Amino acid sequence: MSGADHRVLVVTGGHPYEAEPFFAMFDAYPALRWTHVPQPDAQNLFDVERASAYDALVLYDMPGIRFHQDAGPQFIAPDRDYRRRFMALVEAGHGFVFLHHAIAGWPAWPEYGELIGGRFLYLPQTVRGRARQDSGYRHDVSHRVRVLAQHPVTEGLPDTFSITDELYLYEVFESDVNPLLASEHDFVAENFYSAARAVRDHRMFDNEGWAHPPGSALIGWTREVGRSRIVYLQCGDGPVAYANPQFRQLLGNAIRWVAESR
Repeated sequence: MSGADHRVLVVTGGHPYEAEPFFAMFDAYPALRWTHVPQPDAQNLFDVERASAYDALVLYDMPGIRFHQDAGPQFIAPDRDYRRRFMALVEAGHGFVFLHHAIAGWPAWPEYGELIGGRFLYLPQTVRGRARQDSGYRHDVSHRVRVLAQHPVTEGLPDTFSITDELYLYEVFESDVNPLLASEHDFVAENFYSAARAVRDHRMFDNEGWAHPPGSALIGWTREVGRSRIVYLQCGDGPVAYANPQFRQLLGNAIRWVAESR
């Protein structure tokens, strides 16, 4: 990143991650002043006045899901006041970067997925009036990424690059996003594992008979909603991805682009 300093709020919680290598990414940007606040405390900062202390919000969290050892996950909707304050931020023009598992957050709040531009589903759900299968996941996939558009978020990237990371077979609202990145991995059920079987049935790495239709290859996009700029990057599962220079370039570019909308 270059230019003036950007003040960034980094939000985590609801999903495990390796903190030291994750935060090392943010330390590597000389023009970034970042503050980490985990969920649920971070929800107090989703307010137009309090969030004015930050130029960008980087969400690496997964709120609204309570996992159980002996039952499927419980989905919890945010209260009306939180929803109002969050959407007021969007209308006011705060920049948002959603990373990796953040696309699974607040599953009982449909508008949240609409804001991001897609959904990772831990259980089968109705999405946009249609019954949809639970999403798929696959760890440690070495795959090639194609840059689909010249954009400030993809500035400085080669036309293609490689990364080893977790991939999702998930819901992408392709007609409502501006595509930036696509993976050359084959997004079909046999290449992924059922999320519902992992969290509900405790059957990890299972896809036998799982009938998920072929999915989107998009792994990065932008949206502009209200006065806000929004970026989603599917990259970022763990230390190998955190250290990838192209992912670091993407993240720095994304923060700068959303921050400079203010």
